[in-house]
Formats: sequence, structure tokens, C-alpha cells
Amino acid sequence: MTHENTSMNAPSSDDATRTVLVAGAGGVIGRHVADEYTRRGAQVRGLSRRPVAGAQWDHLSVDLLDREASRAGLGAAADTTHLVFAAYIERDTTAEQIAVNSALLTNALDGLADAGAPLRHVTLYQGGKAYGAHLGYFNTPARERDARLIQPNFYYDQEDILRAAGEERGFEATMLRPEGVVGYAVGNPMNILMVIAVYASICRELGQPLRFPGTHAAYDALYQVTDASLLARATVWAGSEARAAGEVYNITNGDQIRWRHLWPVFARHFGMEYAEPQPVPLAEAMPHHEELWQGMVAKYGLVPTDYKDLAGWAFGDFLFRSGFDNVTSTIKARQHGFTDCLDTEDRFLELFDELAAGKIIPPLG
Repeated sequence: MTHENTSMNAPSSDDATRTVLVAGAGGVIGRHVADEYTRRGAQVRGLSRRPVAGAQWDHLSVDLLDREASRAGLGAAADTTHLVFAAYIERDTTAEQIAVNSALLTNALDGLADAGAPLRHVTLYQGGKAYGAHLGYFNTPARERDARLIQPNFYYDQEDILRAAGEERGFEATMLRPEGVVGYAVGNPMNILMVIAVYASICRELGQPLRFPGTHAAYDALYQVTDASLLARATVWAGSEARAAGEVYNITNGDQIRWRHLWPVFARHFGMEYAEPQPVPLAEAMPHHEELWQGMVAKYGLVPTDYKDLAGWAFGDFLFRSGFDNVTSTIKARQHGFTDCLDTEDRFLELFDELAAGKIIPPLG
């Protein structure tokens, strides 16, 4: 059963005074934030390349990589008070990542400034890469006050851009650092929920037991995740909490897990046998099962989704081969007033049930 701080879920009078622009509203983070602000009565626009099915907020299509198109398109968001920046583009090299993601943020900020938007707050998302999680071992529990790495990182560049713009233009900013965000979204390469759900569904359809597809080291290491709905509530909090101005916060469910403990639970929930871990390169193996999945869509009446958009297999490979503890401290956020937390094991099972109820994956059990 999920345990949440109900006071943080209740709309407040301040919510209705916000006009929120969510950049990257089609992703797992942006979609949940846009939905949460909408639920609280704020006026919300979701910026994404294509409309989001079922969205209850206004869609805005702007190419943030194009400076002039950004300035023209963001004129429609001239009343924005809160920018939530969840847009991200993957690139092969660090230099390319820095260039393209810095341009996205710069064009969004400049476009709103040119439109005369009364911007009060910007939320920017970072993650474990700020501590070196993508490089290998890092000191845990990682804290927000830890020094930056010598390794270049687009998180650092974006943060510097945002702080400089805020000082010049008079808005506040908060940086949130989730890890392993879980929630339903397609076309998002970094969503471990969909990796596990689709992988388990295909294994069951093949009559195979559920096996952890990574290394024994990763199987035993401590890990943490951030539920997308919890992150959305943290975003709303950061946008109105005076103590959050200019701060960086680690945001996770508040507990740690070992895959060793969770995967047998997952197997029972899916109604499957469980077997010992067997390293499998998901990015190589899972594309071969696209035809099987299409048959499952027809057999179980699932929502038709482009198979390549369902799950980020390469992300699963990276995560399930990370044989070191990945733990960040969330003490600072709690001390400043965000005390929301979730039981990760319970939340995974709830999310699997939601995916099945929404006919994203076949029925469970």
C-alpha cells in the first residue's frame, strides 16, 4: 500500500495563480508534472513535439533547438509564471550532449523573456550523473553539497545558464535530482518500469521463468528509484517553497532496494516462476521479439504502441550491469519541508497493476 504525505497532495490557493509551462511534457517526468499541476487547478501548457494522448492541458508545439522558432512559438506562453524544464535530447558524446541540451534551455529562457513572461520560478531536472553514476563507483550516500566532477557534464552547464539568467532576470530556480524515474510513458529511453514490465510480459508469453538479466554485482548492489508522481509533487513544492530558491535537492522514494529482493516478488506478481540471474544483453535480445509483441497486442487487446518506443533496452542494460551502490541522501529536502515518501516494492507492484489495467501490458497473475 502506498504511503504519501496527504498535505502535499491537496491543492492550495497558490496553485491557481500559477501559469505553468512544462517543456518535455511527452516524457515520463513532464507528463506527470503537467498532470499534477492541472489537478491542482493551475493553468498548464505542455510543450512537446507531438500532442500527448489523453492530456487535460493545452499542448504547445515549439522546436526549442531552433532559436527563432522558439522566440516565435513561446509568444503563446507570454503569461508563464513557472517553467518546468524536463526537455532532453540524447547524444553520443559529452560535447554534443552539452551543446544540444544547453541550447534547449537557453532558447526556452530567451523565448519567454522576449515574450515578456512574468517568470517567477524554473525547475530543472538533473540526476545521478551529477555525482558520476554514469562513470562507475561514486561516494555514497551522495549529497547535494558534494563537489562537481572534473568530467564535463551538461547538468553543470544548464545549471550555470539557469542561475545566470535568474540573477539577471529576477526569477528563482530549483534543481531536482531524481534517480531511476518510474512511471508510464512511451518513447522515454530512461524508464526502468517499462523495461521490466515488457521484459517480464514477453518472458511469460514465451513460457520462460523471470530471470534478472544483469550481473550478480548489480543484483546485490543498493539502488533507489523515484516515482514520477512523487517527483511531480516535489516539483510543485519547489515552485512555491521559499527555502527551495536556488537550491539543489536529491528526490527519491526515500528507501533503497536490492534487485535480489525485488525480482522474485515481481515474478510472483506476474504469475511466473523465478530463476537465478542470467546476464542477457537486452538491447540485442529484445528487438527480436517485436513480432511476438505485436501478436500479444492483438491477443490481449493492448494499446497499440510502436515497439521501439515501449522500452529503452540499452538503459536496462546499463542499470542492470551497474555493480555499485547508487544511493543519494534526501535529508536536505526533508529538512526544507518535502517529506513525501513511498515504499518502492509496493509502488512497483501498483504500477504494474496500472499498466495492466490500462492495457499497456497483458493481464497479470
